[in-house]
Amino acid sequence: MADTNELQALRERVALACRVLGKLELTKSTYGHISVRVPGTDSMLIRARGPGESGIRFTAADDVIAVDFDGNKLDGRAGLDVPKEVFIHTGLYRARPEVQSVLHAHPSTVMMFTICDKPLLPLFGAYDPSCLRLLTEADAISQYPRSVLIANDELGRDLASVVRGRACMMRGHGITTCGPNIEEATLTAIKLNDLADINYRAYLLGNPRPISAEDIASFASLGDGGTDAAWRYYCRLVEEAF
Repeated sequence: MADTNELQALRERVALACRVLGKLELTKSTYGHISVRVPGTDSMLIRARGPGESGIRFTAADDVIAVDFDGNKLDGRAGLDVPKEVFIHTGLYRARPEVQSVLHAHPSTVMMFTICDKPLLPLFGAYDPSCLRLLTEADAISQYPRSVLIANDELGRDLASVVRGRACMMRGHGITTCGPNIEEATLTAIKLNDLADINYRAYLLGNPRPISAEDIASFASLGDGGTDAAWRYYCRLVEEAF
């Protein structure tokens, strides 16, 4: 079980990732939340909602509360509540023990693709190979067909049954991403939004043409190189304004 210093460090990381989401406008105002599994427990740390919160763009460590896998608040100051859609997080943590962090946000460009039944196409490779991998690795992006609040355990289990990889596009709603740590779950959300943004612009210009299978294959052996450097970059973006 994590000690007090480790828990505080996790709260700081969750808060920082929330500020990155807000800075990049992947979600707005008070919408969205990121969580991390507390090692050795059936609980998580998650960005709180409620009248006392700071909003996604200005999330601080004391906006992050502990919640058990039944959705009960375990700590946190007055005015902070458990997000209504905490069951997105509990569902995934219960279904997939390897998942250590879960993110839910409302990027408008990705959401538009879910309501127009437009596919995200592999339009680029060398521009950003790590984004391309989301479209080429098996089951990386799932689709959830309902546009409802995941506000109970049953819906949380339903969503979790769909999310096989690291990202899910939720119809008329937003996205959920997950990963082995907070930073990777957040970077996946950023990459998914970048894919949607390029696709959206390409559809506006005309008829997007996917890159060739040969070019896609040339990136198959590449990993998500530069993850640490990319994360430092996004962290620097929020440092000046916070």
